[in-house]
Amino acid sequence: MNKVLLVTGGSRGIGAATALLAAQQGWSVAVNYTANSLAADEVVRQIRAQGGQAMSVQADVAEESQVLRMFEHIDAKFGRLSGLVNNAGVVDVTARVDEMSVARWKRMFDINVIGSLICAREAVRRMSTRHGGEGGSIVNVSSAAARLGAPGQYVDYAAAKGAIDAFTIGLAKEVAAEGVRVNAVRPGLIETEIHASGGLPNRVRDLQHLVPAQRGGTAEEVAQGIVWLLSDKASYTTMSLLDISGGR
Repeated sequence: MNKVLLVTGGSRGIGAATALLAAQQGWSVAVNYTANSLAADEVVRQIRAQGGQAMSVQADVAEESQVLRMFEHIDAKFGRLSGLVNNAGVVDVTARVDEMSVARWKRMFDINVIGSLICAREAVRRMSTRHGGEGGSIVNVSSAAARLGAPGQYVDYAAAKGAIDAFTIGLAKEVAAEGVRVNAVRPGLIETEIHASGGLPNRVRDLQHLVPAQRGGTAEEVAQGIVWLLSDKASYTTMSLLDISGGR
């Protein structure tokens, strides 16, 4: 079976590491990006240089029309989807809840939650045996923040990731008999650019003393868990929330 994978937010960090590793394991990878086409194209270039198949595809996952167009492009180029990594997400600057705006919360949930739901819906419509599909795997990228709450920093992000955990559990049960597995990874402190986008470029270094493993993780370490969950090696694994957090 031709293994076709979509990685949202695939141009950097955990998404890029996942796209590269999945391609090495035989997936044809669609690398989604919102605005940075150069970064996405570079991931595609690296995959092709290693003999893999890849394409870049633009879409803001919070915009349904853009997501529908993205899936149509993938259908036309690679065929029916068999894997989805819901990785696209944002944080915001450090703030207490009593300092946050409704506009911030809407952006947080539109991208981190609604975007993941739209992509998962379209993936199920292609993967599920109920819709004539041949099965598949969805991996949602949650966060250890869903357990920890992120007080004083970004409770709204933690709440959005808590929603992703609940969505993972519910959807997994809903489509388990239709050949579709749904799992999530919950990364802890990982060395990626997302911290700088939230105004805390040294966050991992500043907090690594709180991690039992005494260090931050790498995007590649998270990618290993994601690609395993996508694979047939995880054929009896669904509804799982895999913590990749160094014990925190």
